[in-house]
Amino acid sequence: MHGVTPATDTALPPSSVLKAFQLTGRPEPLEGGQGQSVRVGDVVLKPAGDSADVEWTARLMDGLQGQRGFRVPRFLRSVSGGYVVEGWAATRFLMGEPGPAGRWDSLLAAGRAFHEALRDVPRPDRLDVHQHPWAVADRVAWGETTTEVPEPVSQLVARLQAFREPVDARAQLIHGDLTGNVLFAPGHAPAIIDFSPYWRPVAYADAIVVVDGLLYHRVGLHLVDSAVPGAEGAQMLLRALIFRLAALGVLVGRTGALAEEEWTRFARVSQFVEERIGG
Repeated sequence: MHGVTPATDTALPPSSVLKAFQLTGRPEPLEGGQGQSVRVGDVVLKPAGDSADVEWTARLMDGLQGQRGFRVPRFLRSVSGGYVVEGWAATRFLMGEPGPAGRWDSLLAAGRAFHEALRDVPRPDRLDVHQHPWAVADRVAWGETTTEVPEPVSQLVARLQAFREPVDARAQLIHGDLTGNVLFAPGHAPAIIDFSPYWRPVAYADAIVVVDGLLYHRVGLHLVDSAVPGAEGAQMLLRALIFRLAALGVLVGRTGALAEEEWTRFARVSQFVEERIGG
């Protein structure tokens, strides 16, 4: 279960938001959620971002309730019928702890069940207007934009792009940030939260999980071989690595230098991926 943290810098929703969602009680900051989520009873409130995205996501998640192999949040409507009130959205609390260590196979299995449930969902036009760093980085990874990635990562991105080859895998709606957004609880299916939509092959979502594992968890070769096998898997791994690197470049391009440990991680995994493609 998400633990309550004593952090005091989390913005709390005003009483008018609680009233609109018919909530009583004191909001308590939650760990995770980028320090923005709060819990009121069995409800989680978080800043909504783009209201149209929230409305679309809420309807999508509502249609996925009760599926086998995973759980997803249920969004709450306000008394006025909408899903967003004064910039806040509300979902039912889902029991579980994040953290993929020792759970990689379960995480990937939950992701695949989730993506199978999304298989026939039409491509949402909303994806075309997304300009956040991760959306830009995704287009860079797939060669769909001429946007230049800022220094200091542009040279490594360009080097990796030279290894890119076409892939034939079918694109569909996927969650592009599963690694830290799957919650595990004994006796319950994994819960998939904080949906980050992209229109890509399912194997790309798997590859992002593997790249995160290589970068930050030192996962072994077994996970790579089982999750993203073969030449096409190596190409997905390459795109996932470019995605993470380009997003980091866009973010640090706004704030300054890249930490030395990040350089070390990306250099190590880049060498591995290049050898994987070459081998």
